[in-house]
Amino acid sequence: MTSSYPYTPTTFRATVKPRPWVPFKPHEGPVKVPFLPFKPRSDDLLGVYNISTHIIPGANPRVTPDIPVPEPPPRSSKRTGKDIKKLGLELIEQQARLVEDGHSGVANERLLWNCVNRYVKKDRDAKVRTKGITLFLVHGAGFPKEIWETTLCYLLTACGVIDEIWSWEFVQHGDSALLNKQNLSGSFDWTDNARDIANFLINYLPEEVETSLPTHLQQLPASIGESRQKSGFSSRTLVVVGHSFGGCSVTLTALHFPALFSSMILVDAMIDTYQEFAWKHTQYLAGASLIRRDQWPSREDALRSFKSSPMFSAWHPDVLRLYVDFGLYEDESGCVRLKTPPVHEALVFANPRASRETWELMETLDEKIELLWILPGKPSQDVSMLVEDRKQRAWRRPANSSNIIVKTSGHLIPQEAPEELAQVIANFLHRKYVISSGKSKL
Repeated sequence: MTSSYPYTPTTFRATVKPRPWVPFKPHEGPVKVPFLPFKPRSDDLLGVYNISTHIIPGANPRVTPDIPVPEPPPRSSKRTGKDIKKLGLELIEQQARLVEDGHSGVANERLLWNCVNRYVKKDRDAKVRTKGITLFLVHGAGFPKEIWETTLCYLLTACGVIDEIWSWEFVQHGDSALLNKQNLSGSFDWTDNARDIANFLINYLPEEVETSLPTHLQQLPASIGESRQKSGFSSRTLVVVGHSFGGCSVTLTALHFPALFSSMILVDAMIDTYQEFAWKHTQYLAGASLIRRDQWPSREDALRSFKSSPMFSAWHPDVLRLYVDFGLYEDESGCVRLKTPPVHEALVFANPRASRETWELMETLDEKIELLWILPGKPSQDVSMLVEDRKQRAWRRPANSSNIIVKTSGHLIPQEAPEELAQVIANFLHRKYVISSGKSKL
């Protein structure tokens, strides 16, 4: 069952001055391209979409300062919720001190890499040259790029208008984290995720939907990147689906490069002022991530452990299996370990300034970009305490916007309700891009 929030005017202010966008610079000197940390995918989705994985260099320079990674505290089963929140607050305060001490002003040109999955139709007619739909997926904190695949299976069964899908991965998550293991900083500014996304969309996303692509995507000519920034894509219609922190990151990208985007589907995106409960909840998330378990004897042991957890037990079983298959890797000891190190997940929660900046800028987002907010409605403390925040998020940019409440899920909608999420996305795509005769509006 779905419903929506009626128009709610903004009363919250973030009390933060948004920083200017830092221009991109080319990486200096030779670039050593890393190998993928796994064998290339040989499977497909539904027998219809081929899967491949690609890498690109991240944006340069980094907004995030290059500092040592903090040592996480030892895990303990005796910690209370209050203790965990205290750990999170200490990490947040430590990160804030780094900014005050001037670390954020130091240029950081350390080279990092982003992994991205591509899903492309096998039988696409190469002779048909239309601005077909390219779906761009951006995951939330703590999850790998493959976390969307259950939603995709439902979506592609219900909606055949998508030519190509790209699933993004942050530098410290999943396979990207394995590539960047020795070079990650002890801090993380969300702006860098937005900058990495912009770098990919402007400088690396191929012009055409091609049959096959190299693992290491080549940078496009500067003239193409300049044209995209001004006029968008010549052969694509870009639709974004961003969840949580990922939804905030890609919105920040759209604020600076609106011509790239046709529409955005924001799945409970963390665009916030972090007042009261939201701020305390963020402290808890930072602390809980910092001390979460990250190693198990085997994947099946990990799966059993997850199923006994209140959070993971609410997930769709296929999504949980994806998390076990793609969110873990075999370490040197023969055990399995989280690809996303807990300390780096915690650092995402500990640095929410860009979320407040995005809130301040949100009302200026180009009205040509249609917004659909998908929000949780399953009864819980999170949903009940943040209901006013979510109402105001959904109407922060009121023109050309709508919202839908998914009553079967909490915040983790892609994990808990992938079938419902897919149906909402399919309905949106059909309404916006396909007319009743089956012909495209593009």
